[in-house]
Amino acid sequence: MSRTLILAIVIAAIGAGGYFYLNQPEPTPAERLETAAEEAAEAVTDAASSAQDAASDAVDAATEQAAEAASSLADQAADTAQEASDQVAALAGQGQELLNSWFQEGKLDPTNFDYDGIMASLQDSTLATDPKDQAIKIVNDIKDSPETIVQKIQELTNLLTQQ
Repeated sequence: MSRTLILAIVIAAIGAGGYFYLNQPEPTPAERLETAAEEAAEAVTDAASSAQDAASDAVDAATEQAAEAASSLADQAADTAQEASDQVAALAGQGQELLNSWFQEGKLDPTNFDYDGIMASLQDSTLATDPKDQAIKIVNDIKDSPETIVQKIQELTNLLTQQ
């Protein structure tokens, strides 16, 4: 009998719960408005959170891209600087060779000046245009004012050895 009694109590509880559920009153307009406001607030909070997460992700991505670009530019600048340094060293070496050959061949010293020989070797040299033009100007200055040969030899030496 106890089983039957327990079963009857369970059925009665289910019946009572169903009755109260089906007969609960309709929510009032104020309750509906309150529920809608709560749901809207939750939706706004969720949207704000999503927007904040998206903005944070975008900032992180932009920061990473900027760092990569800066690193790339730094590498390119270092490479360019090294190339320029190598070119300056090569030019200084070419200028030094020219200068040495003029001194060894006796074309350029305070007592002897071979204008034609120096000009020919300058024209045939692989010096860059700007140093070559400056050297030609100095050699022409020596030709025009032989008394300045010592000073002009020093200018020529500084130019061709990049001192």
